Amino acid sequence: MTVQSWQQRFENWLIQHHDNDDAAHDISHFRRVWATSQRLSEGEKVNERVILTACYFHDIVSLPKNHPQRSRSSIMAAQKTLTILRDDFPDFPESLYPAVAHAIEAHSHSANIMPTTREAKIVQDADRLESLGAIGLARVFTVAGRLNVSLFNADDPFADSRPLNDQRYALDHFQNKLLRLPATMQTEQGKALAVHNARYLVQFMAKISAELQGDYLEYDENILTRFAPHA
Repeated sequence: MTVQSWQQRFENWLIQHHDNDDAAHDISHFRRVWATSQRLSEGEKVNERVILTACYFHDIVSLPKNHPQRSRSSIMAAQKTLTILRDDFPDFPESLYPAVAHAIEAHSHSANIMPTTREAKIVQDADRLESLGAIGLARVFTVAGRLNVSLFNADDPFADSRPLNDQRYALDHFQNKLLRLPATMQTEQGKALAVHNARYLVQFMAKISAELQGDYLEYDENILTRFAPHA
């Protein structure tokens, strides 16, 4: 069976069984992570079926960011995925179960599990790239809205004189996590794309800073320099 056939079967299953109103972790997210994984896999000797399966089920369990068990989401997702494969896809090779489970467990930033296979590294990079750039920006504020988090601290938006707290301020999440992602990327192409997309987030921060100072036409050059991304 081709990878495309497996993809269609997985999509059909998700449409029927995965009723998720979380726009940051819906079927469109799974498709984008798979598309990015394919790009990162070009020229690599990898098992596409492992990557595909991990991409489509890595967030089958996704606890809210403020949930006390958040760091276990990916482990729970891996366990649930293997149950789904056994029950609903009995023709899926059991020999691939460990590789699929590891790729799902290691994708999560909060789980802090180091990927040890090429497939897991690609899935992790592809998922983290989803957190950067224009889509990443949209996701930050989508999640902030769901959790009733303030956009930023009006008195100190860039945490110059206070601890970062992305549980209270969405903009703090850029420094707390997003701008650190390029340095965590596992593939060379992933690193280059992460740096490129992180620049977009820094430009957004620089625009906010300028507007807060009453300048609606320029970017704050100090912010652009201060938060310039690098891998």
